[in-house]
Amino acid sequence: MHRREFCKETLLTGAALSGAPLLKAANLFSLQDIIDVTPLRGNRFVTLCIMIRTSPWEVSRDVKLMKRDEGFAHTLEVVRNMRNAFAKNNPNGRLTWGFTLNALEDKRANYVDIRKYVVDCQHQYGDEVSYFPGYFPAMYLPRERINREMSEAIQIIANMVGRRYRPDCIMGGFLSANNLAYLAEKEDIHVAHSVIWSQHEVDGGGADGSISYPYYPSTEHFCKAAQDKSDFIDCVSLDGWSVDFLNATVSGTVHGTTPYNGASSRRGVGPIETYGDWGLEIGNLSVMHTQSLHFDRGFELNGFGWIPNIWEAALAKIPERNNSWWDDTFAYRAMETWVGSTLKRWPDVKFVTFGEYGKLWRKQFKNNDAINYRFEEKGLGIGSSWGNEEIRWFMNKDFRLALLRNWHKNTPQKVIDFTRYDLPATEPADPSPEHPVKDWSLMNSINQKGLRPQDTPVPIKELKEDEKALIYKHYPELFK
Repeated sequence: MHRREFCKETLLTGAALSGAPLLKAANLFSLQDIIDVTPLRGNRFVTLCIMIRTSPWEVSRDVKLMKRDEGFAHTLEVVRNMRNAFAKNNPNGRLTWGFTLNALEDKRANYVDIRKYVVDCQHQYGDEVSYFPGYFPAMYLPRERINREMSEAIQIIANMVGRRYRPDCIMGGFLSANNLAYLAEKEDIHVAHSVIWSQHEVDGGGADGSISYPYYPSTEHFCKAAQDKSDFIDCVSLDGWSVDFLNATVSGTVHGTTPYNGASSRRGVGPIETYGDWGLEIGNLSVMHTQSLHFDRGFELNGFGWIPNIWEAALAKIPERNNSWWDDTFAYRAMETWVGSTLKRWPDVKFVTFGEYGKLWRKQFKNNDAINYRFEEKGLGIGSSWGNEEIRWFMNKDFRLALLRNWHKNTPQKVIDFTRYDLPATEPADPSPEHPVKDWSLMNSINQKGLRPQDTPVPIKELKEDEKALIYKHYPELFK
């Protein structure tokens, strides 16, 4: 069994050593010790992953959807500056590094230097070193190949970091139920970033239909919550970044200038869609508003709060938008702004790795039976987060449900999403680079994107009798 070890100070206060490697310190504790003394409930968490790649839209070694070499944007200086920006206001925080297979194997000096630096960060700060299986591999690669390449990458990381290290989480984007079962059963990895909640027709594909907070996936479909032992996968499914709930109701086919974006539909904490589009001041309003949904009212409703986020190291050198404010220092300033503003408003926030957070959740929840996530939002008033709208979300093992109303006019609430997990579900067949399968969304009764005739919003009391009975079992107060 592998171990990651931290000194007593790190365990009790979250502070990392600033000097010698942790294994040389006295009073060593394993990662499991940290899990044991840090409860999920009563705490606020942020998980950040920084992606290291060799090209945009890199799916695998030989599958690259864009032929741009990003070696110039991946240097030791860039990566070090980005982590220093993360640590400037947050010296005790830990993050996750996600490497593509090419970035793990590239022999150029800059990638060699980056890998050495990240290993040092793991030894010194307890950062997680993980695998990023390219951009949405489930859309382009057969399941068996994804599994094989995950095993290859995990072994490369283990050899690279040494000290019996293995990642606790795989940063997968979309990973099929088969891939998640493989991680749990063959690799003994029980956490994966495997969904991007609400994504539809963004970045060339989508997988709307999951719960936005952690859950155990079903063997039928990775967006579906497992119903019982017969379809249970012991690999906690994590979201990649928090999205403003009102922005999330928009499909990428409606907003956005290309099939690869649709920024309005996924604005929240993402750096491109917030700081990149609006600059530091207004962008930070969007980020802080989204985080408040989880750390303020969401914390009251759920007993804990969580914000996942993903940044690409390439953002430091490649402006994704033609904005005058995005220069070579902008990504670092944005990172400092985000982290500093977060800790100023919620000083108790813990910046942990994706693997640490998944293990904390897994300790609290042994199955999906006790899941009951609730969220409430009144729009920020910018982007598609309309200031006159109020949305309420209810998420559990059986379904997810969203209610929307105009709170300025005090209109009745209507159901805009009712995705049932008690119904059978099927994933697409294996794709290939030549014949990709873009849409893995789980849509049945009503979907928040409103793209089908059956997605027309309806009052909750106009649902079918069996649907109302299912909702009533969990939330009888909705029918008063």
